[in-house]
Amino acid sequence: MNPEKDFAPLTPNIVRALNDKLYEKRKVAALEIEKLVREFVAQNNTVQIKHVIQTLSQEFALSQHPHSRKGGLIGLAACSIALGKDSGLYLKELIEPVLACFNDADSRLRYYACEALYNIVKVARGAVLPHFNVLFDGLSKLAADPDPNVKSGSELLDRLLKDIVTESNKFDLVGFIPLLRERIYSNNQYARQFIISWILVLESVPDINLLDYLPEILDGLFQILGDNGKEIRKMCEVVLGEFLKEIKKNPSSVKFAEMANILVIHCQTTDDLIQLTAMCWMREFIQLAGRVMLPYSSGILTAVLPCLAYDDRKKSIKEVANVCNQSLMKLVTPEDDEPDEPKPAVQRHADPNPDDSLAKQEGTGSGGPDGACDSSFSSGVSVSSPASTGRAPVTLHLDGIVQVLNCHLSDMAIGMMTRIAVLKWLYHLYIKTPRKMFRHTDSLFPILLQTLSDESDEVILKDLEVLAEIASSPAGQTDDLGPLDGPDLRVSHSELQVPTPGRASLLPTPKGPRTVDGSPAIPEPYSYFYKFMINLLKMFSSERRLLEVRGAFIIRQLCLLLNAENIFHSMADILLREEDLKFASTMVHTLNTILLTSTELFQLRNQLKDLKTLESQNLFCCLYRSWCHNPVTTVSLCFLTQNYRHAYDLIQKFGDLEVTVDFLTEVDKLVQLIECPIFTYLRLQLLDVKNNPYLIKALYGLLMLLPQSSAFQLLSHRLQCVPNPELLQTEDSLKAVLKSQKADAPSIDYTELLQHFEKVQKKHLEVRHQRSGRGDHLDRRVVL
Repeated sequence: MNPEKDFAPLTPNIVRALNDKLYEKRKVAALEIEKLVREFVAQNNTVQIKHVIQTLSQEFALSQHPHSRKGGLIGLAACSIALGKDSGLYLKELIEPVLACFNDADSRLRYYACEALYNIVKVARGAVLPHFNVLFDGLSKLAADPDPNVKSGSELLDRLLKDIVTESNKFDLVGFIPLLRERIYSNNQYARQFIISWILVLESVPDINLLDYLPEILDGLFQILGDNGKEIRKMCEVVLGEFLKEIKKNPSSVKFAEMANILVIHCQTTDDLIQLTAMCWMREFIQLAGRVMLPYSSGILTAVLPCLAYDDRKKSIKEVANVCNQSLMKLVTPEDDEPDEPKPAVQRHADPNPDDSLAKQEGTGSGGPDGACDSSFSSGVSVSSPASTGRAPVTLHLDGIVQVLNCHLSDMAIGMMTRIAVLKWLYHLYIKTPRKMFRHTDSLFPILLQTLSDESDEVILKDLEVLAEIASSPAGQTDDLGPLDGPDLRVSHSELQVPTPGRASLLPTPKGPRTVDGSPAIPEPYSYFYKFMINLLKMFSSERRLLEVRGAFIIRQLCLLLNAENIFHSMADILLREEDLKFASTMVHTLNTILLTSTELFQLRNQLKDLKTLESQNLFCCLYRSWCHNPVTTVSLCFLTQNYRHAYDLIQKFGDLEVTVDFLTEVDKLVQLIECPIFTYLRLQLLDVKNNPYLIKALYGLLMLLPQSSAFQLLSHRLQCVPNPELLQTEDSLKAVLKSQKADAPSIDYTELLQHFEKVQKKHLEVRHQRSGRGDHLDRRVVL
């Protein structure tokens, strides 16, 4: 510093003392400056006051010499003390040079700057509030200062400033929020602690409504909640807890929509505390805001669904996530199935689809090529949300929801409980919004079918409920669903003849969903019921293991969920055109076993037992034509329907068939089945030899087919119990018996059915011979 330079009105002694390295001498100079400034104040000499402050600022506080800077700081503090209440007029000139010293490399100088600013603020009190942002910015830096003395000094200044803000009602919160939003993303734990302490103070001031600006800082608070320091995490928990209490007290003033996506982001974090806290907030938001949260459903589901598969280590998160899921599901109502009303152009511009904003943040989060459902987000992400959520009608965006559900269901790594929850959602949406959901059925249908291969029975049961709802919903019974996979369905259903006077008539096609009056309706070839049956059979054909392990289970459950007659009628009709004859035979055997043994089909068996109605005869004829793929099942169907003469005629044809070990095994199983409760009526009919000669003949025919085995012995013993050894009747007496049976019902053309049986078996024989010629014949021949 040039000693010859004029620093008037500062005397040379004051200048010399301000530049001294000793604190005591600088303090003496400060007292002289204080005295000088007081005189100027008394004289109202503002020009000289400004000149003194400018000199101390430019020539001392901002000097290159460290001792000069120290002298300038204490001098500026002395000026403020001398000015008293008038210091507010010169605060900008007083504060700026002091704040500049906060960045000094010398820790002692930073401490003196902190001390000087403390004195300036202490004198000015509320007058410093217009300069609060620059003070806060400087303090936030000192909060992370490595020097303990500087940090201690900054804490004193911080407490003073907090007292001033608490006492005043002129705090500019609007101007402060942008700075707070910026500083809240600091990674320094002391800076974070400083930020949290200020939020707590502002939240405690009655005249400051920080809740209005919560969307601006909520993301940053969750970032701080993940700090490694336990004390900071605890402080942040307290802050978030206070905000949540206030939200519960004043839900009408909360901007739920603007914070929804922020919660979605943090509900997906790997930090347990952040995830649990965010999930608790989400639960409260859904319950308090209600349908306001519906536009954010896809993002919420993306966050919530994976949590449902957590184990006991994250039990708390799982329980809260389950409440969120259930609460969100309840928000979907039948009103959401109504056509969307077009919005004005201005409103559409101001009301973007929140799912779109989430999709941009999630990347390939939903339905991407790799099927990944995870979302990656950066800290401080800006969240777009509807500007008029509270005013505009809430619209359910099914596209995003279905995309998320489809994504999670497609991911085989997803846990069982999540998959069940996804299926419950799909079922709920098909119940509440069937018309809108059927627009997505083509994309959902393949994955729903594939889910039938899941390892969990619970998943399969829920999956079947969804498929059954799709198959039976009136919303899906339209002709504009497009062509279906599988055989050519443009061909009419199988047409079976029932003789009538003059000419045989055609039987109706298989039944589908019920009509309004409760009578069975015919499933159209383009309905989802028929499509479901086709694809289910195709799946069984391609996945034989599934058919063996779960086939009966799946079909039995479907018979509970849908009309059993419709299922068997449609499957039989489809199998009639099946090109893979071996699969057709296996499938018919499976269906026949289910028909004969399942308690779920008790009513259907009773319907087939007497064939007294045209409807039951139609069903029998339809089943019969497909059952012809398997000779033994065809006989069992005749036993079930009490067509004993036709059963005998079929067994007579067995002599022309290729008898294999598999064939004899099926005969063995049929004999075992005859001894089961399902055929109690058949065994009792053996007591009436006169009226049931062909039943006994058919059983003897089976006996003659069997080798000397346990089944042979079993059937032989049963036939020995027949009371009348005379098994034959005259043709006249037989006609009388047949005339008495089913006299009131239309008759069935059994000759035509027998011809169909021979035709089908001829095809099977040709196929076996072709396989044998290629060397891949798999049937095991009986060695005599």
